[in-house]
Amino acid sequence: MGVSKQQAVENKQAIVAAAEKLFRERGVAAVGLTELTKAAGFTQGGFYNHFKSKDALVEAVMEKALEGGAAQLIANIDVSKGGAAKALKRHIDWYLSPDHCADIEAGCPMSAFAGDVRRLGDETQQSYAQGLSWSFDQLASVVEGKNAREKRKKAIGLFSQMVGLLMLSRAVADADPALADEILKDGRQQLLQAIGA
Repeated sequence: MGVSKQQAVENKQAIVAAAEKLFRERGVAAVGLTELTKAAGFTQGGFYNHFKSKDALVEAVMEKALEGGAAQLIANIDVSKGGAAKALKRHIDWYLSPDHCADIEAGCPMSAFAGDVRRLGDETQQSYAQGLSWSFDQLASVVEGKNAREKRKKAIGLFSQMVGLLMLSRAVADADPALADEILKDGRQQLLQAIGA
């Protein structure tokens, strides 16, 4: 007896969810197909019923991660909740929080996949680049500036600093938790001062 269309969709989603967790935790290259299918509860044959290759799975994971990241960014910079300056402060506070730093599995995909993306396939790199550009545009909508170009430049600098701070904090979180906290706290304070919040 075959699998229903609904079950096939759920199976594919389970594979993507398991892969995203493993890729975020350990990096795409460090996760083999055998480990991945075991974590998702499928055989390799079951995997190939849904994806033609690991690259195709990586692309699906990136799309899912970017959609989740976009939803979080939109929620954080919703200007209807107090204006643009408050929205930007809210986003910086969340992004550089200990909770977000610890949430590698569901946090910002731009920071989670930054180290992997240049070694991934062309389509995945394009998805990441488009997601990054979109993130810059969203932040540009809430930063101050004389014109659209100036606002985008500020958004690029701001977002790049946020991603860098988060990545550095995560990099030392196990070895030196106090340093990880210092990076987040002092980096957040500097960025908030820079935007006048």
